[in-house]
Amino acid sequence: MPYIAVTALSHAGLVREHNEDSLVVGPWTLCGTVTESPQTLLFPLGRPLVVAVADGLGGQPAGEVASELVVLRLAAAGPDLDGAESLGEAVEACNRAVYAAAAGRPELTTMGTTVAGVLLLEDSVLAFNVGDSKVFHTAQDGLRQVSVDDSPPPTPGRRTTSAVTQTLGGNRLPGSVTPHVADFPLPPGERCLVCSDGLTDPLPDEEIEELLRAHDDDGRAAYELWKAAIEAGGPDNITLALVRVGLGE
Repeated sequence: MPYIAVTALSHAGLVREHNEDSLVVGPWTLCGTVTESPQTLLFPLGRPLVVAVADGLGGQPAGEVASELVVLRLAAAGPDLDGAESLGEAVEACNRAVYAAAAGRPELTTMGTTVAGVLLLEDSVLAFNVGDSKVFHTAQDGLRQVSVDDSPPPTPGRRTTSAVTQTLGGNRLPGSVTPHVADFPLPPGERCLVCSDGLTDPLPDEEIEELLRAHDDDGRAAYELWKAAIEAGGPDNITLALVRVGLGE
């Protein structure tokens, strides 16, 4: 029977005092905590499955509150999602929920989060994001980013930027978002990577691709990606999920 394998981990990194990332894998959520090692979950292919990372905005209050709220809502909405329209509506509902949670609570004003993930359906895979967390498709012809960064071009001489142009919440006055949604193929045996910028800021795409090519075992690949980000300074929270479709026996 075809199945979906999701291998994930989350870590605070070496600089941040605590983890503001949250993760959703189907009904399972991990919010603001640290995994000791990569964890793998298996699901039957056919039922809607959401795998997503939410990265609470650093430098603003309660990023971990915003990211947790988003993944909990996606976990609840996931079984009813059936395509791009319902997925976009669910992400916008998350945006409204972040603003509603902050209303009248000064300690939560301007809290916000990015989100990036995939919705796996029986015959299609949809990538979605708001902000600069990323989704990659890794296949035989190489690594390809399928999410769209909501960020301005980096300044000359720099590879990345910490600025974001669109987030869930994050402003004093409520506003809407335009989620990026795109379908892409994920044949059996190929993988996609969902991650926060704590992985991609210290590691160029070429190094991520090299590590994924070198390690076909998802648990080892997830560990080696995390290890490389830590060895590069671990400047931010690191959360990642490797998603693979398998055929079973």
